[in-house]
Amino acid sequence: MPSFSTSPVPQPLYLQIADAVAKLIADGVLRPGEKTPSLRAVCDQHGVSMSTAVQAFVELETRGLVEPRHKSGFFVKQPAKARLDLPGPPRFPMAGSLGNMHASLFDAVFSGNVIALGGAVPSADILPTVKLNRMLAEKARHAGERGVMYDLPPGSDALRRQISKRMMKGGAVVAPSEIITTCGATEALMLCLRAVTQPGDVVAVESPTYFGILHVLETLGLRVLEIPTDPVSGMKIDALEKVLKKQRVNACLVLPAFSNPLGASMPDEAKQKLVMLLKAHEIPLIEDDVFGELHFGPKRGKTCKSFDDSGLVLFCSSFSKTLAPGYRVGWAIPGRFYHAARMAKLTHTLATPTLPELAIAGFLAEAGYDHWLRSVRKIYKDNVTRMRKAILEHFPAGTTVTSPQGGFLLWVTMPPKVNALELYERALAKGISIAPGHLFSLEQRYTNCLRISCGERWSPRLDAAIRTLGRLAGR
Repeated sequence: MPSFSTSPVPQPLYLQIADAVAKLIADGVLRPGEKTPSLRAVCDQHGVSMSTAVQAFVELETRGLVEPRHKSGFFVKQPAKARLDLPGPPRFPMAGSLGNMHASLFDAVFSGNVIALGGAVPSADILPTVKLNRMLAEKARHAGERGVMYDLPPGSDALRRQISKRMMKGGAVVAPSEIITTCGATEALMLCLRAVTQPGDVVAVESPTYFGILHVLETLGLRVLEIPTDPVSGMKIDALEKVLKKQRVNACLVLPAFSNPLGASMPDEAKQKLVMLLKAHEIPLIEDDVFGELHFGPKRGKTCKSFDDSGLVLFCSSFSKTLAPGYRVGWAIPGRFYHAARMAKLTHTLATPTLPELAIAGFLAEAGYDHWLRSVRKIYKDNVTRMRKAILEHFPAGTTVTSPQGGFLLWVTMPPKVNALELYERALAKGISIAPGHLFSLEQRYTNCLRISCGERWSPRLDAAIRTLGRLAGR
């Protein structure tokens, strides 16, 4: 079997191993029906861990090149007569490309030297900073020793009571005892994924989907199955249903309320249909509702959790888009997987910081959170309206822009000839950050698309930035 160096390379080790075995098959060294080198042999020959070897053979299985046989190892598969018409084979995210771009984007967003249209982060001048700081100081004065001690999971009683009340606005009746506080929504997602999956499992996601989710899935060694998604109504449930008849899926992760990056909002009837479909297959549904409170209409839609009667819906959210991204306070409602998620929390970050929990709980109870939300929704709606109009005015003819009914993200589709990655690089040189579309998929899609954040108040500065982007896109 070909050998290779384990020094830093563009591709992860498991892909190098998979490519090496694939070449042996293509060259006829390994023929259909023959046994491949064992996992242990791969580990010994290349000096890699068993998990890396397993990842490599799962990748080969995904490509349709090998198949496992009970207690016998992997064998070269007979050529398939016909290929299933699926959205695309599940695949592992590639840290070498996705992770580096993810880090680069956040470096640009938080450098302070650019106009940050690339990050889904609210501008500090929009947030209730003075009230929050005052609340944090007050809680610190009265917390005593508690303020410097661990608040072990499930977390602050006061905060979980307030979250329980908030959940009712989305139609879900959840007891405080069902809630685990987390260090933001990303940790909530990670805990829930750890509770319901194992490395190598397949997770169905929207396409396009938030690159942070792809990064989490990569970290956990999970495979991604991208499901077509409508920019208005969210994941196409009929497409998912067809996939489930042909493909094993271990979990499904969706953002049904003002999704990232599309801003799509799944109708309540579709949410119920999704919950029932996955229940019939005993597949856990992880619901990311981080934008759910930022609806532009008078009333928020129901959550998928509100339709859950079996504990299969794991709900995740945070206060990062509405109050304080830097406080890193979120929560998970893991349903029947509560104990597994709690253990994952204990082994991941042990506890959520105590004082930020208390400050958020105090703000929700005493500082008029609903009044604040009404005001910030108006700001975001105005930002989205102005930004959308400016993009359509200044970008090349044929450009389309989504029209979300909540949140603060726009998905821009430019003419096919425009390369969004090249636009990202040219824009960054001009002091403007954007999020190029290829970040939001593993399948080399959306190369002429980009995500624009409207998390900053509209200003002549932003108007000038959009004009510049339009000129650069038109080159």
